[in-house]
Amino acid sequence: MKTIVLVVDDQADIRKLVRMTLAISDAEVYEADSGESSVKMASSLRPQVVLMDVMMPGEIDGYEACRRIKDDPSLTGTAVVILTARGQQSDLAAGMAAGADAYLVKPFSPLQLLDAVNELAGKARRLAA
Repeated sequence: MKTIVLVVDDQADIRKLVRMTLAISDAEVYEADSGESSVKMASSLRPQVVLMDVMMPGEIDGYEACRRIKDDPSLTGTAVVILTARGQQSDLAAGMAAGADAYLVKPFSPLQLLDAVNELAGKARRLAA
């Protein structure tokens, strides 16, 4: 079973880098460029993992998008990884308060990203079973 991953970042080059990193896994990767579109896409795709940037244009930042995904009963088990340049302790606390399952700071290690996606996708599958 392929892992469905939604990559949310307003910068196309970051989405491409993440997509290339995930290419060595068996992930089916989708992309969104805003908090608003990520919530809609998550609802229709039902990904196992969402990789969410924090700072994005529009009404909804990554923390709020994470909250909305985590509050959606149809997305129970969907893991959200905050993937951001914001690495202060207060940022990490905000991510955890929003319901994030993991918090990775850019620049990230490709192996660390793959490990997080694989681990959380496995948990998501077990919850869905």
